[in-house]
Amino acid sequence: MNQDELKAQTGRESVKYIKSGMIVGLGTGSTVRYMVDELGKQVQEGKLTDIIGVTTSTRTAKQARDLGITIKDIDDVDHIDLCIDGADEVSDDFQGIKGGGGALLWEKIVANASNKIIWIVDESKLVHKLGKFPLPVEVIPFGAQLVFNRLEKKGYKPSWRMDGDHKFLTDEKNYIIDLHLEEIDHPVELADELIHMVGLVETGLFLNRVNDVIVGTQDGPKVLHAR
Repeated sequence: MNQDELKAQTGRESVKYIKSGMIVGLGTGSTVRYMVDELGKQVQEGKLTDIIGVTTSTRTAKQARDLGITIKDIDDVDHIDLCIDGADEVSDDFQGIKGGGGALLWEKIVANASNKIIWIVDESKLVHKLGKFPLPVEVIPFGAQLVFNRLEKKGYKPSWRMDGDHKFLTDEKNYIIDLHLEEIDHPVELADELIHMVGLVETGLFLNRVNDVIVGTQDGPKVLHAR
């Protein structure tokens, strides 16, 4: 199977964890698109009923609504039963880097409100140690260059996330700076350092959060239990 087929099988497998009546956090990314497609199909066929989705991006919200899934704003629910999202890297100790699609701030807010979190990935996303995938951080436009310069002085090799000739804008109209670290030896300490930088609103380090990881492999989906 190619990578798209692995993503599709993983996305479909994750829907098995959704039960009727659930409030579900719907993530962002290529693997999640397959999950939302399958969820929409089961909603349309009546196999899953009274599903409410809380999305982590406007892209996912549009896809879900087009498929007939009821969507609510996160401020209109008091909890989320289950959040299913992708990840750009998952380490041996189940720490993650997310935000390759630029939705890391909303993804973390939704994750924080969720009782259970499942990540869906193909096997290429499993790594021994985080860092090969560039670590995204979201910064507000005002003073963004100052934050960039500070990250550069620290040796974190920042680059602006671009959308053509312009800086990429998140759903919150913020910028993304990608840090090319290659290897992150102390992710908890790094996350703490970065989040205290004024003007930097969130990092793509998702630490000590995930419950299960569903991995698409050539032998079929495998479930790894994190906590």
